[in-house]
Amino acid sequence: MARLHIAAALASASFVLLLVFQLLSSFGFPKFDFLHLRPEPPLGHPTVHQIPINPPSANLGSLKDGTRYLLGVGKADITGPVVEVNLMGYADPNQVGSGLRQRLYSRAFIIGDLNKPRDRFVYLVLDTHAGDTAVRYGIIQGLRELGVEYHLYEQKNVAVTGTHSHSGPGAWLNYLLPQITSKGFDKQSYQAIIDGALLSIKRAHQSLRPGYLSIGSIAIKNANINRSLYAYLANPEEERAKYDSDVDKSMTLLRFKSAESGKDFGALTWFPVHGTSMLGNNTLISGDNKGVAARLFEKYIERSGLADGDFVAGFSQANVGDTSPNVLGAYCEDGSGEQCNFEDSTCNGKKLCHGRGPYFRKKDRGASSCFEIGRRQYSGARALFESMDEDSTAVKGSAVKAIHTFQDFSNFTFQLPNGSFASTCPAALGYSFAAGTTDGPGAFDFKQNNSGSPNASPVWSVVSGFLREPNELQKLCHSPKPILLDVGEIDSPYLWTPNIVDIQLLRVGQLLIVVSPGEVTTMAGRRWKEAIGSSASLASLTAEDSVVVLGGPANTYTHYIVTEEEYMIQRYEGASTLYGPHTLNAYINLTTRYLPYLSSYPPTLSLPPGPSPPNNIDRSLSFIRGVVFDRAPFFKSFGDVVSDVRTTCYPGQTVSVTFVGANPRNDLRLEQTYASVEKQDDYGSWRTVRDDADWSLLFEWKRINSLLGTSEVKITWDIEPDLDVGGVYRIKYFGASKTPFTGHIVQFEGVSRKFSIR
Repeated sequence: MARLHIAAALASASFVLLLVFQLLSSFGFPKFDFLHLRPEPPLGHPTVHQIPINPPSANLGSLKDGTRYLLGVGKADITGPVVEVNLMGYADPNQVGSGLRQRLYSRAFIIGDLNKPRDRFVYLVLDTHAGDTAVRYGIIQGLRELGVEYHLYEQKNVAVTGTHSHSGPGAWLNYLLPQITSKGFDKQSYQAIIDGALLSIKRAHQSLRPGYLSIGSIAIKNANINRSLYAYLANPEEERAKYDSDVDKSMTLLRFKSAESGKDFGALTWFPVHGTSMLGNNTLISGDNKGVAARLFEKYIERSGLADGDFVAGFSQANVGDTSPNVLGAYCEDGSGEQCNFEDSTCNGKKLCHGRGPYFRKKDRGASSCFEIGRRQYSGARALFESMDEDSTAVKGSAVKAIHTFQDFSNFTFQLPNGSFASTCPAALGYSFAAGTTDGPGAFDFKQNNSGSPNASPVWSVVSGFLREPNELQKLCHSPKPILLDVGEIDSPYLWTPNIVDIQLLRVGQLLIVVSPGEVTTMAGRRWKEAIGSSASLASLTAEDSVVVLGGPANTYTHYIVTEEEYMIQRYEGASTLYGPHTLNAYINLTTRYLPYLSSYPPTLSLPPGPSPPNNIDRSLSFIRGVVFDRAPFFKSFGDVVSDVRTTCYPGQTVSVTFVGANPRNDLRLEQTYASVEKQDDYGSWRTVRDDADWSLLFEWKRINSLLGTSEVKITWDIEPDLDVGGVYRIKYFGASKTPFTGHIVQFEGVSRKFSIR
């Protein structure tokens, strides 16, 4: 009987999944015939900032007025499978990885009280789409297994944030909805994140030292715009008048400096811009624009020679919800060249609208625009960093605190500031969720700005009702959102989206960090930060004027958080606000209520942990096929050159070589590389000068014959225009094959012939 019940449940779940797969698989990015060029803008391209020539000095300056803290930083590789796994972000099942443009990392920042060892927190910045319940569970469990000294890091003081890149491998998330387009859960993709995050924390912990913190900010004028301006303008005019821009242009930087050497060893920034520079037809793994910024900053510090050990730069998200890196605006791609309709981002009623990045004319799937938006963030961070010896605010106050609890948002009732009561709702997504955004349009006849009665085909109402017909109470709770997917009330075969969310706050001195599980829009973030700052002031929480930053999406991905006014418009962001119109106010209510727990003298009663969310990794479905075997073509060996490099190249040109390859999923080569460029020295030895963490070196894999198990690897170097001429180079490939029958993994290498750069 038990088997019959299981079979019936699996059959029902499979049928529902097939229907939803057909629905969601069409929400992705429309296909374009882009050429595969890879120009890379030179670093000397004009920027919004004048960069100081001199690097920061190795002195403590005004920081001696600050408080000494226990500080550590660490970085580790989290690059998962770069091929044959769906990319996370655009929800397009056809966007499957085919190689690597830049490795992904976890960057860990530990801040602690020198006199109270248990008072500390770790802030993780992952080159992933978001934080996640299963990932956070895995990290915390891994910390317990590392030994007693790592038991200091636990539920309340570990924040797991993502840079919101849409170019990383998916299939690692806890809930069913994002697993649908990825064909389920992939343990290899998940484990790469867990192992790398743990290694970054371990390295940060081992690097702990006394140090000082300072805060600064700078305006970066040309790295983001508002992609949902129509919704933003629904906010009160007097509120909008308080701000200079419809997105936050300010980058906040937290600088880590050693008390002993006076040298820097870390920088953590917050700035809001979507990780959607790489387009929806891109299939190469990267950390998008924030991955570029972090790499450039770390290389700059490395070249300066002034770092105290390994320098780590984290570029965390902020109130990112309605921001876009496509700073030239959204235009119709129907040949008219006109701007898209302001209200619903359509073109004559059709879905042919897309945002344009700085180099949108280069048909390279967004690579040049991505590098440029990353470089603009790096340039701003560098200018700010170099000015902070003279102009910054020392972090003061011995208090280092962290709080965390879970809250069930399926029906949370609370009191609004005006005295009335409001409630959140079980999670649901509206029709405009399926419309996508100008960064990644959806499909069919879904449109943004879709409140009240949906204007899409009535067929979707039937499909929606088949999955789960929301009752009248649910419809009323979410009104005016027309519900397309009642995801919070579907638990077959397991929950589709979270109803239990993380509430987390961190504090060091006068710096307060709001850790948001969702993508907060510009005005929603401003209101949230203002509420925290005002409450902290009223409670005299800090001796100095508090500085409030917001980081996320973190811990559990809960889609979007908008203001009530924006929610009424029901563009993409409002339709993707899971818990109804009072979502933002619920977060504000809880975080301001729990703020006293960040005090130097917190309440004697500890904060209750709340209801635990499910961990679905052991029950998640997976239809991702593993590597069966690899074979080289007849009369060939793995690593043999199929097409070799030119013998003479010039700066600004592209050089490539193709090898007999094997599936990269056989070995993720974490903390290593699939590809390298080597330069020969005067003694005939070879030195690595580029690897697959560099933006200019591309690794691409192509299946030649599935039946025979043959494949090829192409490695391309976009030679930097400002590269010093002269020298002899070669390109090297590092691979691993899986043998038939035995399944053994065999390492191999391939090498191009030599070539010179003149």
